[in-house]
Amino acid sequence: MNALAKVMRWPVGEARARRLALWTAAEIAEATGGTASGDFEVSGVEMDSRDVRSGDLFVALKGEAMDGHRFVDGAFARGAAAALVDRPVDGPHVLVADTNKALEALAAAARKRTVAKIVGVTGSVGKTGVKEAIFAALERSRPGQGELGGSIGAHRSVRSYNNHVGVPLSLARMPVRSSFGVFEMGMNHAGEIAGLTAQVRPHVAVITTIAPAHIENLGSEEAIADAKAEIFGGLEPGGTAVIPADSPHFERLRDAALAIGAKVVSFGRADHADVRLLEALPLAEGGALVTARMDGASLCYHVAEPGEHWISNSLCAMATVRAAGGDLGAAGLALAEMGGLKGRGARRRIAAVGGHALLIDESYNANPASMRATLSQLGQTPATRRIAVLGAMKELGDFGPGFHAQLVEPLLAAQADFAVLVGPEMEVLARELGKQSVNTLGNPLGYAHCADAGEAISALEEFGLIGGDAVLVKGSNSVGLSRLVDHFVAREG
Repeated sequence: MNALAKVMRWPVGEARARRLALWTAAEIAEATGGTASGDFEVSGVEMDSRDVRSGDLFVALKGEAMDGHRFVDGAFARGAAAALVDRPVDGPHVLVADTNKALEALAAAARKRTVAKIVGVTGSVGKTGVKEAIFAALERSRPGQGELGGSIGAHRSVRSYNNHVGVPLSLARMPVRSSFGVFEMGMNHAGEIAGLTAQVRPHVAVITTIAPAHIENLGSEEAIADAKAEIFGGLEPGGTAVIPADSPHFERLRDAALAIGAKVVSFGRADHADVRLLEALPLAEGGALVTARMDGASLCYHVAEPGEHWISNSLCAMATVRAAGGDLGAAGLALAEMGGLKGRGARRRIAAVGGHALLIDESYNANPASMRATLSQLGQTPATRRIAVLGAMKELGDFGPGFHAQLVEPLLAAQADFAVLVGPEMEVLARELGKQSVNTLGNPLGYAHCADAGEAISALEEFGLIGGDAVLVKGSNSVGLSRLVDHFVAREG
């Protein structure tokens, strides 16, 4: 029998026999308790009419200031196959009483029907990057091979869809034949993770780290740790908690996981870590060659992403892949191939006088821990000059002035030559730098304090970039430093 004949006789399993559509009209109606206008199938689910692609189900969500029903016609014009609505519309649709609750019901149906191994990820720092690393590793680890194996690999939440709308949307998008699902969960207040993890119901619950993000609302790092530990409450029976061994809150997290009967797997440099770093050798092209101890054996792999924090991220990803039953060898290959995410470490070559400069785009988010980590990364980056564009860190409340002032130390340790400080919260750091600060090479550190991203662009233009410069752009998303990134990337030559 030749190879083609063997393929044609491949056994058809239950998963493979299912149709390829994401949802049918009947399935949506059954899940939501709604009424379908007719028969149809959809290949995706979208809540933003601007992002609708051909075949999508457009969910017309209603908020305090916006009603998605205003954009139903636009969604159909962009190729939507149907809409989920609370009033009749022209075009295929499912009519429900409440579209927000209907989306949650569709998410619950998606979670109920899947046989995928589910991973939930939260943490103060690095959850999106770790989520992407886990996804890439599990995508490589999928047990089947597309059509022949009945599996289509891994699914994950895109962007930072990690809140009360993003999580159910991400679940509703999960194909029935997924082998793995990876979902990010974020929070601003206590109790929010509990609601999200009840929807996700992970087999593996991951906490990346605990840091003073959202401390304005929670008051202390201990309270933040407790809020993040809510993720364990949604674990499926026999589930695994993956936690940072190096955290000062390790015992608090471990005890919370054990209290609900979870198996605990820790990662880090500590001697008690289950996935323990043995050595990390920096590589000339960036990244590191990592050797870790796991299950009594050594594991060696290459991490493409630069920065000390990515060594820890990789240990977390490896611990999670092991807990989820993925392939560690395939995971190592995935980590070696990862590229930086827009706003979260992407590296771009931009035009500069006499050549090109390197722009490190960390413009999406910032808190004290991630600021220190990325400034350390800047200090390790070979460059003619190092420039830091730092936006304000939000949601720090009364702790804000102290945390902003403390950035002077990592900024000087990074051997920065110039700093652009953006936002009124950065005034305290500007005052610290004004005290005749010098970097670790003994050179004065010049700086400019700007009100917004527009002024920051002008300040950086006035300073002038030359070939060989390295520019770190880091700040909370609301500061708008992505505008500065887009401005200089557009000049790429």
